Amino acid sequence: MILAAGLGTRLRPLTDSRPKALVEINGRTLLEITLARLRAFGVSEVIVNIHHFAGMVVDYLKSHDNFGMSIEISREEDLLLDTGGGLKKASWFFLENAHHSSPGTRHLLNGSFVLHNVDVISTIDLHRMLHFHNECGALATLAVQSRQSSRLLLFNEQLRLCGRATPGQPVNSPLVTRHSPLPLAFSGIHIISPRLLPMLTEQGVFSIIDAYLRLAAQGEKILAFRADEYYWRDLGRPADLSQAALDLQQGKL
Repeated sequence: MILAAGLGTRLRPLTDSRPKALVEINGRTLLEITLARLRAFGVSEVIVNIHHFAGMVVDYLKSHDNFGMSIEISREEDLLLDTGGGLKKASWFFLENAHHSSPGTRHLLNGSFVLHNVDVISTIDLHRMLHFHNECGALATLAVQSRQSSRLLLFNEQLRLCGRATPGQPVNSPLVTRHSPLPLAFSGIHIISPRLLPMLTEQGVFSIIDAYLRLAAQGEKILAFRADEYYWRDLGRPADLSQAALDLQQGKL
């Protein structure tokens, strides 16, 4: 699933006339870049959630023959549902495809699925991440890095999610008893077991991170995949787009 429904307010004025998914880097839209990355990994079936200028995304995909992929749309018509609410609304896609997806896709992901923000670009090795996820039997695996962020998550020495860092406050967590938790920045890329979907008891608008924290507190295995060695960039501001374009020209991606 590609999360593409956001308003892209930080990208204004670029998003005054288009959705952030159709903002371009070196002539390629963020949506095309993300789809190409997933296709290179072996994914052939995708669902994209949309809201802001939704019709433009639908028309764009149609005009490009869905880039050779099977693509479904999850429209969030009246209200943005945030990451958790958006995933919950689209959960039918994963439950249905667990039975009807192509054998190649089922074998590749072993029943799990990728959740990817449209406004991040990276070289994170999804094959390694999937192997880690399957080997550890995780409910969800989050690609994380040790870098500055205003929204750090906390992980224990087994790399299990155990809390969230509060900006300006000392790092602490009631789930960590012996060692200080490790603050890591989330990359917006997840691999998720479909076992998670019926556990999303939250309703309406909610963050998937809030659901992860609740499930982790109940003993579920929400793990960190250390992705420090890989290139990653958030594309939330025009300056980030310019830097990513330069990085592409210089062969960093």
